[in-house]
Amino acid sequence: MMKRGLLLIIAMISTLGIYSFNKYNANDAKTSFASFYHDKFNGRKTASGEIFNNRKLTAAHRTLPFGTIVEVTNLRTGKSIEVKINDRGPFHSSRALDLSKAAFDSIGNTSRGTMPVEYEIVD
Repeated sequence: MMKRGLLLIIAMISTLGIYSFNKYNANDAKTSFASFYHDKFNGRKTASGEIFNNRKLTAAHRTLPFGTIVEVTNLRTGKSIEVKINDRGPFHSSRALDLSKAAFDSIGNTSRGTMPVEYEIVD
């Protein structure tokens, strides 16, 4: 009896795990905050091996694959920009993206330092 009860519990947990996994889509839009790179990083290698340039439309994300194109929208202004993920970071828990200065400046104001954003993978 106990063996059958344990199997039932395992089956229920497995079903819930599969349901949750299928319901989550990595391409869904997410909201967070973005910051931008300081000029001192110009010319340094990114985690992808590219040389960082603050004038290019690039960004850092902790887990998205290098080369992923992401649309980033400033939630205050509604302005959007597409950036390529080429680095890892940011290493601050309240931010999901570090944008190049060119990308940040095109949708926000660099004097603010951070901005609330929505971001999603572009297919």
